[in-house]
Amino acid sequence: MWAAGAQRRAGLGLAVAAAAVLALAAWRRRRRPLREVLFFPSQPSCTEELLAEAARPGAAARPCPCPLPRGDCSLSRLLRRLLSARRSLEICLFAFSSPQLAHAVQLLHRRGVRVRVVTDAQYMGLQGSQIGRLRLAGIQVRHDQESGYMHHKFAIVDGRMLITGSLNWTTQAIQNNRENVLVMEDAEYVKPFLDEFERIWEEYNPINYRFFPKDKK
Repeated sequence: MWAAGAQRRAGLGLAVAAAAVLALAAWRRRRRPLREVLFFPSQPSCTEELLAEAARPGAAARPCPCPLPRGDCSLSRLLRRLLSARRSLEICLFAFSSPQLAHAVQLLHRRGVRVRVVTDAQYMGLQGSQIGRLRLAGIQVRHDQESGYMHHKFAIVDGRMLITGSLNWTTQAIQNNRENVLVMEDAEYVKPFLDEFERIWEEYNPINYRFFPKDKK
């Protein structure tokens, strides 16, 4: 009887130790900051089901009839990172013409996420730009009035996730160009980008726009 009791206690001790190890491993996984690198061009892949699922969470998935393959790719991973936003999304881009990324941004806006966009005045007026579509949806957009380009390419999700790299959010860049995107959750790097966005956002406030040149004296 004593031996059986000792065996039960030993077994219980091992179970508790195993549970503690599993809990510690899970905690470490949760605490590990996100670091991800995406390379483009992205492999052809259908993203309609991903966007449809984001538009109707919990609804039955409707298969897309398009012939593109289903599967993970750099574009779908970028979309998932954007769609993870719950509170805010700051976007600072030179060029934005990707319909898929614009659709994701609009979905976040409809969900109640605060979306702000800073872009380049010259590029936003070109054919194919999605900036007008975002403005019509009620998303706040500000642009430069400078002789140089607003050439940044970054986004910040919920003030904690930085998305930056060489990629302009254009179909050309996504499908054809050699580009890179770095996704990270590291406050040391997120904060300077967030500060830069806020600085530009205030600088590009429409009350500061100059529609007529000042007379020279």
